[in-house]
Amino acid sequence: MSATPTLGFLLHDVARLLRKRFEQRAKCLGLTRSQWQTLAYLSNNEGIHQSGLAEILEIEPITLVRILDKLAERGLVERRQHPTDRRIWLLYMREEAHPLLAEMRELGDVTRAEALEGVSAEQRKQLYQVLSAMKTNLVQACRTPVEENEMNDG
Repeated sequence: MSATPTLGFLLHDVARLLRKRFEQRAKCLGLTRSQWQTLAYLSNNEGIHQSGLAEILEIEPITLVRILDKLAERGLVERRQHPTDRRIWLLYMREEAHPLLAEMRELGDVTRAEALEGVSAEQRKQLYQVLSAMKTNLVQACRTPVEENEMNDG
């Protein structure tokens, strides 16, 4: 194996270290990683149903229920019954969550600035363009089934 990490390993390590550094900064907020991730995604998807948010977070619905229970106990999120389907709960952030979310965003800004220290504005622009193109390519690729012979050859 080469001493140079592959793209996948490097991306994984950078993402892991960004999360770790954010967690170090966010410890004072009293939220677990799963709780702040849930709040962050919910802030962009208010009114979503529980299973939809679980899918976005890539976690099991029962796991999300436990996270939401804790956030609801803290008065940060609320569940509202769907207007036409009593089995479905829609999720909303409570007013009390907004200042916390603002703090999380500030901590995220500081963490990203720390990670990008010494990277020029042009390099940052190129980095975002390349990562965006990779994401687009992979989203499209994930919509296409892998060919049987491709799985057997690989």
